Amino acid sequence: MPVNKDFIEDLLKQVSKEEIMPRFLKTGYEIKDDGSLLTEADLVTDRRICTALKKEYPDIAFLSEEMSLEEQTILLENHTWLWVLDPLDGTSNFAAGIPLFATSLALLHEGSVVMGFTYDPVRDEMFSAVKGEGARLNGFDLKCKESSFSLDKSIAIVDFKRLPMTLCQQLLLDPPFKSQRNLGSCVLEWAWMASNRGHVYLHGGMKLWDLAAGTIILSEAGGYSSTMEGETVFRAKMQPRSVVISPDKKIFSHWQEYLQKSLSL
Repeated sequence: MPVNKDFIEDLLKQVSKEEIMPRFLKTGYEIKDDGSLLTEADLVTDRRICTALKKEYPDIAFLSEEMSLEEQTILLENHTWLWVLDPLDGTSNFAAGIPLFATSLALLHEGSVVMGFTYDPVRDEMFSAVKGEGARLNGFDLKCKESSFSLDKSIAIVDFKRLPMTLCQQLLLDPPFKSQRNLGSCVLEWAWMASNRGHVYLHGGMKLWDLAAGTIILSEAGGYSSTMEGETVFRAKMQPRSVVISPDKKIFSHWQEYLQKSLSL
């Protein structure tokens, strides 16, 4: 099914600039049943993007983070073509005044990601990829590069809160890397890894909308990813998936070996 890439990029930019940024530092939040935060910006962005996509592409179904698990599961199981949207990833950052958040949209066909978009309205950065056509950052080719760093000298982006406690303790007490960061936005972390911003990445459990666009952006940029168990990250399922990433093949291999050895202890 033909989809106009420029239309999608323009839509995400327009909605982010009109609905997300004017509310930054000016809006409150609610706490959802799962303990995560929800703001007016999430809901308005979700509604506007959904309305525009359904009007432009009425034959493509639409799944969003803001739907119920039952609705999401039914959509995944019953549609050949499917949009997957995270209207505002990094809501906790947004609510706390930390300028690290983004809107992310992926297009699935028969259970595989064929297009992905992540837009960072703070830095005005549009990360995008089409299957078989490479990745782009603001229209320029996005390529992962080999690093002169080794794992023990690398900068790691790690989300500790969803990792096994024993692994957390090991990473804190005897880290295999030089230094650690955490952005607080999964979709930005995928995009930054694809842009060679950092050397290794680890997350204990992402949901579908956290990883769908990122998987194709990273792979089309030439980066490497797996679960902690060494499996392919993306599956068209609602169960969370762990994520291991590096833009560098050699560092990725050493990072995988370290994690799998640690998990087996």
